[in-house]
Amino acid sequence: MLEQDTGLSLAIAQIVQRLKGSSLHSQLERQARGSLHKPEIKLDSLKEDIKEFLKTSGLFPSPCHPAAPPEHMKEPLVYMRKAQGSWEKRILKSLNSMCTELSIPLARKRPIGEQKELLNKWNEMGTDEPDLSLFRPVYAPKDFLEVLMNLRNPNYENGDQPSFRNHLGLIQVPLKVKDIPELRDYFSELGLNTGQLGIDDSTQVPPELFENEHVRVGQTVLTEQDSAAAQQYVRQGCPTALRAELWALILNISNQPEDILYYEQLKSNVIQHDLLVDSLIYKDVKLTASNDDYYFVFEDYLYQVLLCFSRDTSVLEHFSYSSATPPKSYIRGKLGLEEYAVFYPPNALSQLNSFIISVAPLCFLYHEPSKLYQIFREMYVRFFFRLHSISSHPSGIVSLCLLFETLLQTHLPQLFYHLREIGAQPLRISFKWMVRAFSGYLATDQLLLLWDRILGYNSLEILAVLAAAVFAFRAVNLMEVTSLAAAEAVLADLSTLKVMPLLQIFLFATVT
Repeated sequence: MLEQDTGLSLAIAQIVQRLKGSSLHSQLERQARGSLHKPEIKLDSLKEDIKEFLKTSGLFPSPCHPAAPPEHMKEPLVYMRKAQGSWEKRILKSLNSMCTELSIPLARKRPIGEQKELLNKWNEMGTDEPDLSLFRPVYAPKDFLEVLMNLRNPNYENGDQPSFRNHLGLIQVPLKVKDIPELRDYFSELGLNTGQLGIDDSTQVPPELFENEHVRVGQTVLTEQDSAAAQQYVRQGCPTALRAELWALILNISNQPEDILYYEQLKSNVIQHDLLVDSLIYKDVKLTASNDDYYFVFEDYLYQVLLCFSRDTSVLEHFSYSSATPPKSYIRGKLGLEEYAVFYPPNALSQLNSFIISVAPLCFLYHEPSKLYQIFREMYVRFFFRLHSISSHPSGIVSLCLLFETLLQTHLPQLFYHLREIGAQPLRISFKWMVRAFSGYLATDQLLLLWDRILGYNSLEILAVLAAAVFAFRAVNLMEVTSLAAAEAVLADLSTLKVMPLLQIFLFATVT
């Protein structure tokens, strides 16, 4: 019991430390002071009452067994941890072999002349055309999918056929995912009788009346700087004019002078040192955002944000709750000597190419580089990292893939079996949508409406629901295809889709 209390106290202290200096911290402090005068609050038992509330409310997870190793708290399933470890080794091997083949160091200090040149063109890096033909992406989404397809729980390998073997999709691990009734309950604010931004008509309230009232409520939420209220509010969508401020409030980003200074320090690190991953960032931006009709205008912003992100050691904190382990490299000539080991890159995320497209939509909302940077970093450490690591978390990419396949197999069995029989497993098509949180596939206004709900529900599960809803919407055409290529052609363009009607119809009009 003592160990549990110690663990809980330590966790509370860590949370308070992170909140200090934020608007949310001062808001909580004000409410706490006000509550002290209420007769039902007993000061002599306040500490224990708070601990008990955190344990029973579900706001704080039950402490693990005191003997549980740290990696168990990051990811409880051993086979998931092993798979993630193998994947990390594969990525590192790819980086190191590229380094050897091209005779390029992982990191080097830039000569003074090169530093000055980079500083002068910091705001127009998109005009650069370096020869990147010899550089290759560390991995492609299909490589990651192959790894997920080969995941197996060894406890089931030699036993009787458990019920999950009835699952005919590509993901063959027994994880618990929500069914339609549970999803309806979880996403209840998306119901057909609830007002939503992103829906052109409503059976209850004329759209213009709902929108006017919704804007008024949003302005009140911003005036009161209530983060919890903002999170609840965005479940029904954000008005365009309020979205940037509401997201910043939810993510607890205030862009204080010290935040701007920190961003400038990261920029200075980019100017002074050249990393191998910089070339990978350049190449991926050129291949993706530069050729995108929506995002090409933000090319300079993307370079700035991602180059700084690769140097940001504060990102290392997320490894305390991620299944991933920060990769290390060694100072030249000191291989194997632990005291000369360093994280590489400094933020320890070597698969930078996998989330570049996630920065681009934020450029529509934030035009001040330091604030744009902070918003992206917080979105990554809260949400997006789960799309690029192997874990059993409900918002992890493995669970999202399984949820998508289960929804299709259960509610569109004819379509699922048809596509499976012609060699067009649905997940082979939808995986790239989910791993990029639909960025680069939906029109920007629709993507931002989708991300409103990610922030509102603090969950990525809606990505799997939308992927299934897209297949349901195109089901008639998909039933006529006879190959994977033909199925991909039917689903090649999602830019005309309206997200909220698709989600509502799939969740609340599907017969269960």
